[in-house]
Amino acid sequence: MYSMQGIVRKSVNNATNQFERLGYVANNLANLNTRGYKAVNFEELLKEDGYITGAVRSDYSQGSIQITSNPYDVAINGVGFIPVVSPDGQVAYTRDGAFKQGKNGYLMTTDDWIVGEGIKIPANCYKFEIKPDGRVLVYDGATAKPKQIGTIPLVRFESQENLEQFGMNKLVPTADSGEPMLVKEHDCFCQNNLENANTNIYSSVNDMLRMNASMIASMRMMKVVDDMYNKAINIRE
Repeated sequence: MYSMQGIVRKSVNNATNQFERLGYVANNLANLNTRGYKAVNFEELLKEDGYITGAVRSDYSQGSIQITSNPYDVAINGVGFIPVVSPDGQVAYTRDGAFKQGKNGYLMTTDDWIVGEGIKIPANCYKFEIKPDGRVLVYDGATAKPKQIGTIPLVRFESQENLEQFGMNKLVPTADSGEPMLVKEHDCFCQNNLENANTNIYSSVNDMLRMNASMIASMRMMKVVDDMYNKAINIRE
């Protein structure tokens, strides 16, 4: 049996947790159209004392692959990340393969981070091709033999769930995630495609409705207890 103070504490605890969880769901919905975005979930845990706490976990399940017909676009079909380097040398990792030919012909992200160790695509090449294993080939003409100019690297982590958000759809390793491990043999890259966010819009909207109802119930419970306090005070007077 709970005292009125206990009811208030648990109602406040529930409302606070639901509000925090609502923030993660709203962020997932806001990134619905962000390429390669991985949903972040707030999982509730019931402690032994009856209070609710939570843990934040990233969902690294595969997002759907969409054809774009843009030769600079690369989707990752499987586990892994592409290392990218900022203009000041900062290394981060991403699954957003919406690339472009940037300064001096280098393959770059949309915000001018260099892909891998630097892959320079000749301006006068007939066409270029990105193989599933990451090899980048260029052709000087329609009948010319391909020449390899570089490789887009794919790396994996021992615990990718512990990667830290860096911003602009990029991640950086932590002590818990481990260091990046280069994958030498794979067939994960899909040129002319992009990976969509893995946010489930239907379950996210359903979660928002349930959390809203739960917060309203907690607020009403606190209002009931407040009214009881007021009545008790009036009786004593």
